[in-house]
Amino acid sequence: MKSNSVSQAVVSPYAEALMSLAQEQDSLNAIAKDIRLIGDTLAESVDLNQLFASPLIGTDVKKGVIESVFGSQINAITKSFLLLLVDRKRIAFLSAIIDEFKSLLRVIDQVSLAEITAAQKLSRAQEDSLRDSVKTMTKSKSVELAVTINPDLIGGVIIKVGSQVVDASIRGQLRRLKSSLTAGV
Repeated sequence: MKSNSVSQAVVSPYAEALMSLAQEQDSLNAIAKDIRLIGDTLAESVDLNQLFASPLIGTDVKKGVIESVFGSQINAITKSFLLLLVDRKRIAFLSAIIDEFKSLLRVIDQVSLAEITAAQKLSRAQEDSLRDSVKTMTKSKSVELAVTINPDLIGGVIIKVGSQVVDASIRGQLRRLKSSLTAGV
């Protein structure tokens, strides 16, 4: 087994269990809000990620950090879930579990995730236009954009939704032009 499949074997059951519990307790919206908060916090703090990933830091310290960082900001179910992850020595997988939970939430809410790579920061109008295009393409109720900037594209965008990729970048157009020119030689 590759480490990616090992981590997926750990991540999926925990994300699914949290989703199931959230639905059973009729707390899906509250827990989804908590998960977004925790995900944003982890994205902003390399130190917090390192602390959770370190096997040298004890469970009491990790639980104390959870209490001090998130405290009363999160639902009791979410806090219990985080403490369970610490007890089971799975807290290092928290970011991946959050990503998987968000993926499950998108399925329930019929929201598509469009990974956009752009040459420069997109305007609000450009984001709205991309959202509408992806919504039409996927027939989703709504579209969530994950935008990354890559100046190497020169201009345009690359849109990835699931396994579909649309390369509308200038770099992609140049690569296709080169390919067609060399194919004729």
